[in-house]
Amino acid sequence: MRLVLPLLTLAILALAAVSLLAGPVWLSPATVAAALADPQPSLARLLIVEVRLPRLVLSLMVGAILGLAGAVLQGLLRNPLAEPGLLGASSGASLGAVIAIYYGFAASAGLATPIFALVGALVAVGIAFALSRTGGTLSLILAGVAVSTLASAGVSLALNLAPNPFAAYEIVTWLMGSLADRSWDHVTLAAPFIALGATLLAFTARGLDALTLGERQAESLGVDVSRLRPLALIGTAAGVGARLMLRVGGKVGPMSGDPLDLEVEVLACRADAAQAGLVPGSRDPLGAAVALRVQGVDVVLNSIRQQVFSPDCFTELGIALKSKRLAVVKSTQHFRAGFDPLAASTVYADTPGSLRINLGELPYRHLRRPLWPMDGD
Repeated sequence: MRLVLPLLTLAILALAAVSLLAGPVWLSPATVAAALADPQPSLARLLIVEVRLPRLVLSLMVGAILGLAGAVLQGLLRNPLAEPGLLGASSGASLGAVIAIYYGFAASAGLATPIFALVGALVAVGIAFALSRTGGTLSLILAGVAVSTLASAGVSLALNLAPNPFAAYEIVTWLMGSLADRSWDHVTLAAPFIALGATLLAFTARGLDALTLGERQAESLGVDVSRLRPLALIGTAAGVGARLMLRVGGKVGPMSGDPLDLEVEVLACRADAAQAGLVPGSRDPLGAAVALRVQGVDVVLNSIRQQVFSPDCFTELGIALKSKRLAVVKSTQHFRAGFDPLAASTVYADTPGSLRINLGELPYRHLRRPLWPMDGD
């Protein structure tokens, strides 16, 4: 793993060098070096300095801020599949640019499109943050998905109502993105926003390291999570200008197996879900909870590690167990009181993990023997 970063850096440098050589007119390394070293005007220098070099610099800047924004959001949301589009930044920027093109602002002012895109990204992220202000990370993701879907619908509407095919073509061309015909003016325009976004994101490094332990643990270490979240979101929107991918499982230990990367549909969410506890009249918190649908299967995830005691885990999120042929819960024995009245039969499944139905199958290595149940009576 230590060699990954140096190797990737070398690969980027090699590809950057090749990009200066490649094109409709291929140039030799000696020609490129001479053109960069000699300030005298020449065709080769014009091609390198005014065409290929700004394109290279802009691609490196955009790639760097996209990678940085993605890494920050993955740390903030604790989701390895997170990226700026998850919180609506990309869709908001697209909608802003489409508005500039659709209403003619782009034709009257060259800076209109990027400015509208930036404003759109900031507004989209701001709405997502406002909607999830009283919730946690899960609420932020769901709000971002909602905002992203709404912005994407606006883009689709603009394409369908485009006054002529040329306007639609211009919109699609912008949405697809291109580094063709980029100049130093584009580099100068993008650099301040990318630098601003990168600077804001850099300030989140310490907080994101602590956040890997969880929000409560991060707060106990002195991290202001309420300040960290908007800082990361603004930095992402400034730099980058429903259904979602989600990774679940595989967090307890190596015996639990690998995590699953799933495309899920969000059905419902609650910031303060709870279930009936083992003590009569008590309520055990489940934390933020969400109901998802994965290939026709309804799944409930919650943020507080807890066994399932009661059907409340499902019903509080709108899942009616009576309409289901099969319900699977993660629990040892405590679920029986709540689920037996609903179930025609109960089947125990012994799955890999840190606890098994047959304790003798656990790979203990440092216990004094003999010990029940490994060694019988």
